[in-house]
Amino acid sequence: MYLSICLISFYFLMSISLTLFMLFLNFIMNDLVIFIEWELLSLNSCSIVMTLLFDWMSLLFMSFVLFISSLVIFYSMGYMHGDYNMNRFIILVLMFVLSMMLLIISPNLISILLGWDGLGLVSYCLVIYYQNEKSYNAGMITALSNRIGDVALLMAIAWMLNFGSWNYIFYLEAMKNCFEMKLICGMVILAAITKSAQIPFSSWLPAAMAAPTPVSALVHSSTLVTAGIYLLIRFNILMEGQFFALVLLLIGCLTMFMAGVGANFEFDLKKIIALSTLSQLGLMMSILSMGLPILAFFHLLTHALFKALLFMCAGAVIHNVGNNQDIRFMGGIVNQLPLTLSCMNIANLALCGTPFLAGFYSKDLILEMVSLSYLNVLIYFLYFISTGLTVCYSFRLIYYSMTGTFNFKSLNSINDEEWSMLKGMLGLLFFAIMGGSMLSWLIFPSPSLIVLPLIMKLMTLLVSLIGMWIGYELSKFKLNWKLNSLKTYGMSSFLGSMWFMPILSTKFINSYFLKLGYLIIKSIDQGWSEMLGGQGIYNLLKSNSKMYQLVQTNNLKIFLLSFVVWVIVLMIFMIY
Repeated sequence: MYLSICLISFYFLMSISLTLFMLFLNFIMNDLVIFIEWELLSLNSCSIVMTLLFDWMSLLFMSFVLFISSLVIFYSMGYMHGDYNMNRFIILVLMFVLSMMLLIISPNLISILLGWDGLGLVSYCLVIYYQNEKSYNAGMITALSNRIGDVALLMAIAWMLNFGSWNYIFYLEAMKNCFEMKLICGMVILAAITKSAQIPFSSWLPAAMAAPTPVSALVHSSTLVTAGIYLLIRFNILMEGQFFALVLLLIGCLTMFMAGVGANFEFDLKKIIALSTLSQLGLMMSILSMGLPILAFFHLLTHALFKALLFMCAGAVIHNVGNNQDIRFMGGIVNQLPLTLSCMNIANLALCGTPFLAGFYSKDLILEMVSLSYLNVLIYFLYFISTGLTVCYSFRLIYYSMTGTFNFKSLNSINDEEWSMLKGMLGLLFFAIMGGSMLSWLIFPSPSLIVLPLIMKLMTLLVSLIGMWIGYELSKFKLNWKLNSLKTYGMSSFLGSMWFMPILSTKFINSYFLKLGYLIIKSIDQGWSEMLGGQGIYNLLKSNSKMYQLVQTNNLKIFLLSFVVWVIVLMIFMIY
């Protein structure tokens, strides 16, 4: 039997994932933590030590990352079929996963930086994989946005020198009220909001959709964007009642709201799902800032399951409609792709928080904890409206994919026959349904009892139902016959372009510096410094040498003229 690199990687990652899951069960039941210090090199009295932290959280997260990665690689076998550089693609994905592993098990800021930068570098290589202008631009904005976080992390490492070791895990509890640790906490938060694409660094996440769909499934579910959340879960002790926590709460809620509004204006299938990821990241970030790290981690895991499935289904749909991503071309494809669309709708319903699917257990618990918390009305409003908007754009997507007639081409040969892609999806389907309940039993051994008034208890369900109804009403095809969005073009372009964030992140930053550079070159480099520098001296010498050359041509008129001048000069001197 011929084993391709995809199959070898799939079996390898899946076996490690299952092993880690068994270890996680052992660790959480016996409340174990293993801290390994592995000396790589010892020179005189100086030693380079690699530290590894294995507890239930790191083992469970690694197991999930490897499980999703294995299915994504299996799915890639069908999706990337016919690609000449298939081996290169799989190796890049494996490097990506390896960087994430390094980041998860590191209690040390130096080794975290290795994994962190590895993610940034490999993500750039994957975003520019198709090698066209759009990919290069997207790769550049992704790399540059993440560099800000890398610099913040480097500054945190430099400041950690004050403590004698980079193993931050030792100092968190002891240094809670120390000024230096607050500064390090601020740096880590800056690093996390760049990696997790919070406001004002949100524009790179939809741009990174230029990568192949299997990469998007991996990036948006369990790697890259979740790295920032995971780092803050580890640093959460420092944020209790801090100013940083309040800022993070506002940033998270605004990101969630902005992404939810933007997704309702978007027509690109992958960008809608990317904005839904941004919305969920905002939710994780804000619940984390309220001092509920385990709940944020729980939502991070359930979200990873259905988001990977959603991207895989989107990839299969795009693959079948001639690589077209516009949802307006996708009417009624449920007739041709029944299995793919069923998986996609289940993932969408899990995203909405439909009762007893994966997303429900974490989202409902989060919103009930928000109702129970001491918050102002703005944050409360942003939480619930954002939940309604999530349901709104999800039902818009379902409406466009399931109703109406197929709008793309008449002689269509669309089918569900790509088995390697379907097997990858069906592997995740079970977990998108059962994963939430399974995780809630494992992570929370005793159920949380939250007593609220009836209206507040039903608020989540009510907001979801209203969002569903609004999403259905706004999506009706007859509303788009007259292009109503053109009547309020300014508002539509503002809300649909993530509050002009991509423009602010690219043209706004570039254009002023480019204009300034142009003026400096014109006025100084090619202006004053030319006149007073090399070019000016050259012109002066040239004009002088021309004059001397003229004098020395043995012309009688010049000799007579110079004789007359000298006579006049001598006479003037004699008079005085």
